[in-house]
Amino acid sequence: MPALRESYPYYLANTPAYGSALLDVKDKYTGNVATRVALADRATVDAAIAAAAAAAEPCRRMPAYARAAVLAHCIRRFQERFDELAESLCVEAGKPIKDARGEVTRLIDTFRVAMEEATRMTGEIMDLEISPRAKGYSGMWKRVPIGPVSFISPFNFPLNLVAHKIAPAIAVGCPWVLKPATRTPVGSLIIGEILAETDLPKGAFSVLPCNRDDGDLFTTDPRLKLLSFTGSPQVGWDMKARAGKKKVILELGGNAACVVDEGSDLDDVVKRIVVGAFYQSGQSCISVQRIIAHRSLYAELRDRLVVATRALKMGDPRAEDTFIGPVIDEKEAIRLQEWVADAVENGATLLCGGGRNGPMFEPTLLEGVPRRCKLYCEEAFGPVATMGAFDDFDEAIREVNDSAFGLQAGVFTRDIYKANKAWNEIECGGVVIGDVPSWRVDHMPYGGVKDSGVGREGVKFAMEDLTEIRLMVLRTVG
Repeated sequence: MPALRESYPYYLANTPAYGSALLDVKDKYTGNVATRVALADRATVDAAIAAAAAAAEPCRRMPAYARAAVLAHCIRRFQERFDELAESLCVEAGKPIKDARGEVTRLIDTFRVAMEEATRMTGEIMDLEISPRAKGYSGMWKRVPIGPVSFISPFNFPLNLVAHKIAPAIAVGCPWVLKPATRTPVGSLIIGEILAETDLPKGAFSVLPCNRDDGDLFTTDPRLKLLSFTGSPQVGWDMKARAGKKKVILELGGNAACVVDEGSDLDDVVKRIVVGAFYQSGQSCISVQRIIAHRSLYAELRDRLVVATRALKMGDPRAEDTFIGPVIDEKEAIRLQEWVADAVENGATLLCGGGRNGPMFEPTLLEGVPRRCKLYCEEAFGPVATMGAFDDFDEAIREVNDSAFGLQAGVFTRDIYKANKAWNEIECGGVVIGDVPSWRVDHMPYGGVKDSGVGREGVKFAMEDLTEIRLMVLRTVG
């Protein structure tokens, strides 16, 4: 694998630079410092926002083919630097190398969709003659960029969740400033290096690792017209309250449920749930956290899931056969251990796992977790899933909805009427029929309700949020 460089600059108004401080980025498996990145201060963030505001008009004037060309250049360079990008994920996020390669592929997919959509921003001609008073009037509307915007991304998908913010912004012509997660900033800085090779107007982008206090301008500065944040509900809703007049898009947490109805193919279900629950050590907001199975197959499903879970290999994320790597840090592994212990103390049964070694946490299954326990009602964000049985499909839907979150849900059923009922009645942003809630493809509308957030990602839908409708009314005289 290509090694990470000794250090990486941040990008201020398209230009690499170093400030007065460096941030250590650790290898999440070994705990050693892997590289260092330039850390921006408040004055640098302010300068980046000023540059983005100045770039709003030049970015708006970029023709669609030029915006598409920028995205095409990125796609080509991502392909050329594929192994380097995968290595950065393996080191800074502890992501098993096979999963890391999958995320680089999704990065490329997301930019490809944005490249295609850049030339598809359409409007509409409207007949306004709905009554005699409107005779001789017609209307046309189009979408225009909202202006300079800010993005704050999380640690768990350091490439693809960044892509879902910046690729649509480039596609529509919005200048932007990005604060990547300080625990996983390297991938974003490599993207910045590639963007610096393009003809984007000066100030069109800045990539600035910074601490939370210095990054507060991403939320509060009135020069920014939109904030898109992915992260914890507590932080996200606080940002929305402080964001002022700007539009706010929040993609927050979840504790996704997966319903397994009677008659399901258990061979398929077991394979998909094991991936959905433990892929990337469960560090996904749509990771399978609550498995709700029909009583007729519950015992068999439970026993088969235990066998499959115990067979997952933990270890060095660089190894090709590793499935479970470290969680983001030891503090999170300790929290998971405490949540499991609390569930067991309150009557749950530990079926497998539960052990910890530093940041490594065993893939874990429990049953009978009381609904008041954090492991049931909050977001675990780790390789832990709970199990329970149901007798009636309506009962299963009620249990899915018994949550403060509503991001995605999975339903294994062969009954089209139950599938439609789930789609109509489950309170979440998306219902995946015949698969786990963890499934996502990068052009679909993605986002949640309740405490899971507001707004939608998915390139086309993000482009709508990043633009405003501008109407022209035309009066024909005579």
